[in-house]
Parts: sequence; C-alpha cells; structure tokens
Amino acid sequence: MINLFATTIETLFIHKVGNRSRNEELFISKEPYKVNDELRPILKEFFFKPFREKADQLFKFSEDSKLREALSEPEIIRDDLSFIDDKAISKEITQLLYDCGNHPHIKSGEVYIAFLKNIQMEDRSYDGIGIFKSEMKYDFIEFEKKENHLDVILKQGVNLNKLDKGAIIINDIDAGQRKVLHFDSNKYDTKYWIDNFLGLEELEDSSFYTKKYLKFCQDFGKDVVLPATDKMEEVAFINKAVNHFAKSDFFSEDEFLAEMDLGEDLNNEFSHYKTERAGKYQLDGITDFDISNESVSEARKRIKSEISLDTGITIKVAKGTVNSAKYLEKGWDEEKQMYYYLAYFNKEDKN
Repeated sequence: MINLFATTIETLFIHKVGNRSRNEELFISKEPYKVNDELRPILKEFFFKPFREKADQLFKFSEDSKLREALSEPEIIRDDLSFIDDKAISKEITQLLYDCGNHPHIKSGEVYIAFLKNIQMEDRSYDGIGIFKSEMKYDFIEFEKKENHLDVILKQGVNLNKLDKGAIIINDIDAGQRKVLHFDSNKYDTKYWIDNFLGLEELEDSSFYTKKYLKFCQDFGKDVVLPATDKMEEVAFINKAVNHFAKSDFFSEDEFLAEMDLGEDLNNEFSHYKTERAGKYQLDGITDFDISNESVSEARKRIKSEISLDTGITIKVAKGTVNSAKYLEKGWDEEKQMYYYLAYFNKEDKN
C-alpha cells in the first residue's frame, strides 16, 4: 500500500509538449519552477489525488521500455537510484514523451516532472519521480472592477480537480528496481501513455497474485461449481474463498483446499481447472504467496453475491458471510411445479 500523505515535492519542472505528428512545439523549461508555500499543497492535491484509489496497483517497466532505459543511464544515476542531474533527466523524459506523440489524436499539454521524497510503502520511505500531464482546458471567468461595474473576462485553464495523466515512479533500491503507479483518465489514448511512453507490465507481487487467484476462484465458481450444483452453492463457494483470504496474511493452496472442503469430485475439478487455466491467470507453479489485504477488499466490492430468480425476486447474500448457505434451503413444489428457496432466520431487520 502506497501512502503519499507525507510525500514532498523537492524539485518541479514544467514543460509544454505538443503533438509531434502535427509539428507542434516542444518547450523545455531551462530552470525548475519555484513552488511557493501557497501553491505547494494545491499542486500536491492536483498530482496525488488520482492515485488514492490505485495505491496497491503497482507495475514495473518492461524489458523494452524506453523510459526504463532513460532512467538507467550510468552518467545520470547513483547507486541508490537517485539522479545526478535533475534538469537533464527532466528534459530527457519530456523529449521521450514528445517523441511518442506521433498520432494526430494525441493532445498537447503541460508536463510536470516532480522529484519526490518520502513516498511511504510498506512502512518504509522512498524517493521517486512524478510525471504528470494536463491536457484538457476548461472555460472559467474572472471579474475585473471598473469604475461603474464589474467586467467579466472569459479565460481558459486547467481544472485542478481533473489531472489527465500521471505516473509515480518509486526507487526501490532493496528490490533493485523501480515500481510504478499510473493513471490515465482518457481511455482513447491509453496505448500512447502506458505502452509507448511508460512501457509497463504488471508487477508480480502480493497484490498481483491475490487478485489473480481470487479471479481464478470466481471463474471456477461460475464455470464449474454453478453447472455442477446451483447458484446458491456458487455464491457460497465465492464467499468462503474470499473469507479465507480476508482472514489470512499468507496463502497456502493446501490449507485453502482443506478449509474449502469441496468434496472429492469438485476437488479434482479444481486441480484440473487450475492445470488447464493457470497460464491465463499467470498462476503457473504458484501455490503459496503473501496476501494483499487491499486487493481482497477491492475484489470483494466487485463480487456479485446475488441469486436472481425468473419471478423478479433477488436473494442477496451478504459478501464474506461463510455460513449463509446453510440458512437457505432449495426445494421443489409439486403443486406449483416450481422451485423454491426457504430462508431461516431468528429476527428480521426492520430498518
């Protein structure tokens, strides 16, 4: 989990990047921008706000990432992954971004290169670089006092609540690599920002494996448990799987299957399903890993724990409840020639 609350902007360069395919200008500032005390908290909020909900979604540079190469040149980097010449690396990053803008749909904008201190990750502090871009311009009005009235002046500027693109690159010297958070509000040019410029791939950490395994369990429930049993058993399986992850810090597949108690047939189906689909979920040979609590919470939000019936009735099972299935009983009514669910309870919530 990344925490940016105490992170400080040590040095900030602001450049202007046009669209290369339209021969628009590239403007490189020769000096860093001097951030005053009034503007500093405003810029921090502008830059960091989009990352609050992405604080556990870490990526790494791919082997062919041009940005990774630019940040690894020996003449500009120290052993602790910090930079010898902030100005030079700021210019190189901006030039690379400009070179990637070779499609007419790429928007021009301001690029902010921020050298950061005190990025908190797993109870440790790291340095890093923030690369942010504002593209969209919005109308706003200013008022100017005249002798007999207020004059209205129409202008355009950047909305401080809507950063268009961003990346925070964390120097993790212990891991010998840089870890990356990224953000892009414009889905139409994702390839330009994530693939062409940043050159990212998923970081195979606890968050990665937690998300992949829970998605694997969710699909196993839909593809195998549901056809073999019914919707009630599928919901119970998913809830029980999520609950196992939620109460554990470390995942062991043997312990997981023992607790799930699927029975011999479904247990064999589980092993067969994983053997066949492991590549799809990037779980080849993965049976043990640390669990990311943030990823479990995020997965729980997306899981649908409902039984929808063709009579317009939906039975909603609270997410993460393991024993709910034993209070639901499914049967067949001979007179009505219909299935039914019978729900047991002690008292009714009347709120």
